[in-house]
Amino acid sequence: MDTKAAIIALLSVWGVGTAACLPAVAEEPAIADEGDSDNPLLNKVWVQQGESPSPGTMQIFLADGTLVSDSCWETYRLSKWQQVSDTAISWEEDGMTINADISSLTADELILSLKLGSDVVEQRFSPATVPTVCPDMPR
Repeated sequence: MDTKAAIIALLSVWGVGTAACLPAVAEEPAIADEGDSDNPLLNKVWVQQGESPSPGTMQIFLADGTLVSDSCWETYRLSKWQQVSDTAISWEEDGMTINADISSLTADELILSLKLGSDVVEQRFSPATVPTVCPDMPR
């Protein structure tokens, strides 16, 4: 899945019509790297579970090294990310590198331990259910 496809998927989650900008002819699917096909982290919308300052916080780790971050409250962000090892990832955010250990990764659960200075913050994610629409947010 490339960045354009991720944005179209994100717009679909938001309920924005995209039919007018879709190609009339189906395109060839992107071929993922052989090592990426078995990685449950990739190309999936992961929604944060539990208490979050921004409802609907989600992460999409694309195989091309793009991280799509979004929530019901904030504007989406595209960042570069990389898998440092089987149990660690990192990404760029506001000029800083965020390092995280993958505490658990299955098809149904992602648990990250973010290293934020001297603090370690655990974030739990599960795959998004489709369809999902953000709730109306008070202004």
